[in-house]
Amino acid sequence: MRTVFADTLYWIAIFLPNDPWTDVAKAVDLRDTRLVTTEEVLSEFLTGVAGFGDHIRRLACALVKNILDSPEIDVLPQSHASFQGGLALYERRPDKKYSLADCITMHVMKREGIKEIPTNDHHFVQEGFVRLLKRGQ
Repeated sequence: MRTVFADTLYWIAIFLPNDPWTDVAKAVDLRDTRLVTTEEVLSEFLTGVAGFGDHIRRLACALVKNILDSPEIDVLPQSHASFQGGLALYERRPDKKYSLADCITMHVMKREGIKEIPTNDHHFVQEGFVRLLKRGQ
């Protein structure tokens, strides 16, 4: 079975109907795919939609709870080790504009042997991952 890492941009794109990446994200074929994400990503997702008002915040919380309860999505817990792994990558790449959150994701993807990610972020390509969101797909 194929394994794909679901990052913050993916969750935002499928959650917010007017997001510029919604159509592209929803067009990615994830049948027969094990989705993996992290608590750090879900935290970043909630932060990303926090300013959209009470109604959206409630819907975002419901989505996160559904993700946590879904047997089809593996949510890896935050840990000191994942933080340290992300920090080490962040420190090794001072020439890049990687966020710490992305470094943690990249560290987890490498550790778990995951190559594909539905994101538009070219930083993942720079680290050898396959970016699944591209315009004109």
